[in-house]
Amino acid sequence: MAIVDFILNLGGLLLWLNWRSLRFDPLAKRTPATLMGTLRPASPRQKIRRGHLLVFLAVLLFLRAVVYRWLVPFWTGQLDWLLTAPTFRSDGFGQMLIFSFLSFGLTLGFFYVVLLFLSLLSGPEPVHSLVKIPLGRVDGWPRWAKILLPFWVTALAWLLLSWPLGWMQNLPASMTLRIEQSVAIGLASYLVWKFPAGLLLGLHLLNSYIYFGKHPFWKYVNMTAQKLLAPLKKFPLHAGKVDFAPVVALGLLFLTAEFAGRGLAFLYARLPF
Repeated sequence: MAIVDFILNLGGLLLWLNWRSLRFDPLAKRTPATLMGTLRPASPRQKIRRGHLLVFLAVLLFLRAVVYRWLVPFWTGQLDWLLTAPTFRSDGFGQMLIFSFLSFGLTLGFFYVVLLFLSLLSGPEPVHSLVKIPLGRVDGWPRWAKILLPFWVTALAWLLLSWPLGWMQNLPASMTLRIEQSVAIGLASYLVWKFPAGLLLGLHLLNSYIYFGKHPFWKYVNMTAQKLLAPLKKFPLHAGKVDFAPVVALGLLFLTAEFAGRGLAFLYARLPF
């Protein structure tokens, strides 16, 4: 069921991205008179309005809750908040409905945290446009604001959700404990950045030994990876034509993320529940 849930979340994410990008469709705007003979606007019945995509998304999440409730008995869904994983039983439709929307919300949050990391690297166009469109104006925010945004959004989201989740699972908590949990989970949101960083470094390492052509994607990978490798340039990590910097960076990245994750998990477990 976890795989099915992941696939449905990806489907919901595609609907969301279509909703975000539809306003950038040049054919959805007024067509100049010189092009009227070649480009005919779609009839009102053929147009898909942006609001329809959000309706489709809501219907998808609602129907998923219906399926989980009546077709998948005795199943328990989990929401991975990095340091904790609230559970939801399928024998209650209310719990499945909340789980369906929150599960998609976590997928959406993960996606935007990754986009913020790529926005900070500010790679070359046209690939960076794929980051700009879903982020919108946030892409133009100052670097310090984009760095702090994952912490504040994640911490606030957990603080607000801790009340209904605590009530559903009969886990009362004080306001102090809720704030401490929110701070820990907010800091853990930065652990997500290891995935795009590791992917960029891995692709850069692969492209260093295998030529894939001059596609803009590989230019984007190499330039953004160079920004990640900049702190290692002062160290002698070359042996002839072999550059060990990407390998060292990958090792340091996942070693640091592992120790940070273990440290946050230890601190979270020490909180007085």
